[in-house]
Amino acid sequence: MTPRREPLVLDARTDAGPDRFEFHTADGVGAADAFCPGELLALEHLWDRDLGRLRTVGARYGVGGVVLADRASPVTITTPSARAAALCERNAATNGVDATVEVATGLGSVDGPVGEPVDTAVFVPEAYTPIEVGIRRLRSALDSLAGDGALYVAAKPETGLGRYGDALAETASTVSTVRERDGWSLLRATVPRSADGARREPDPPFDRTDATVDGVDLDLVTAPGLFAAGGLDHGTRLLAETATIGDGDRVLDLCCGYGSLAAYAGRVADCSVRASDDDALATAAARRTLAANDVDGRVVTADCTPEVTDATFDAILCNPPTHAGDGVLADLFRGAADALRGDGRCWVVHHRALDLADSLAAFGSVETVVSGAEHVVRLARR
Repeated sequence: MTPRREPLVLDARTDAGPDRFEFHTADGVGAADAFCPGELLALEHLWDRDLGRLRTVGARYGVGGVVLADRASPVTITTPSARAAALCERNAATNGVDATVEVATGLGSVDGPVGEPVDTAVFVPEAYTPIEVGIRRLRSALDSLAGDGALYVAAKPETGLGRYGDALAETASTVSTVRERDGWSLLRATVPRSADGARREPDPPFDRTDATVDGVDLDLVTAPGLFAAGGLDHGTRLLAETATIGDGDRVLDLCCGYGSLAAYAGRVADCSVRASDDDALATAAARRTLAANDVDGRVVTADCTPEVTDATFDAILCNPPTHAGDGVLADLFRGAADALRGDGRCWVVHHRALDLADSLAAFGSVETVVSGAEHVVRLARR
């Protein structure tokens, strides 16, 4: 992972524990340049309280779990991003904190039960989190609470404060605003109960769509917030129509999203299929997409390629997250180049207005093989 040059520093406000905390950040993780004000608001309210069993949901790089660890035991930091999880682990170690870091969607209907109930849960949604997914995470966090536990949600109107407040009012036993600053509000909610005393578990968030690519019918399982959740995008379609996959090939769908390229490869050739994405919700959808298309493949949640270093590939198919920053793209394509077999091919699609020459410099040769109306397909080799 390509790190930021200097860590972010946060001074402590209690006598116990360290005098200050340091946090490493990186491209592709929210609030990489400055602490999230919502997280700071939650810390301000919580760091002189006894928190018991603590679980943070949707962590960026572990601020809440690390800073509050002196007031809680045990501490579990969860995030849907493998890249963020690596930063959380690094920052816990840097600050001498004993915490468990989990890559999880934050959705009980997908991840399953959290195990032992927690006394305190903290959730600060990202600005780009789809409200539907955020509300499902909020409800799952409520379901994880012990009987006298509390969930703290920090948000502002731009990140969905009104919708989150309404969802808590419908689901939680009690809801109150306990702190406000600079447009941010910290809400406190207590455990939900249904009429018969059972917890409320929302249904899984998955939707289904279909696509036909070069005469191959695909059944695709998507979820809110995933790239092209409403249906197969033009760039991915162009890449699938362009790439050559043969029987016996080892194929990697890198940045797989909901697994459309992996499913296509498995349908057009008798090949070995793997798929990888940074987002746990994407990989949960990709597993379901492969199953829906009777494709036998392995799907992993991973930051770029570390989780697939036990194999090399004849073909890598990649529609990269070009919005994630140069650091992410550099890591991604360095790993892809290393994962290719000697005569392997890496097929990359991107918007034709973008120049990815620097990011693709890890490859020995790169050529444009197809130019569409909006996208180009590049073929890279070692």
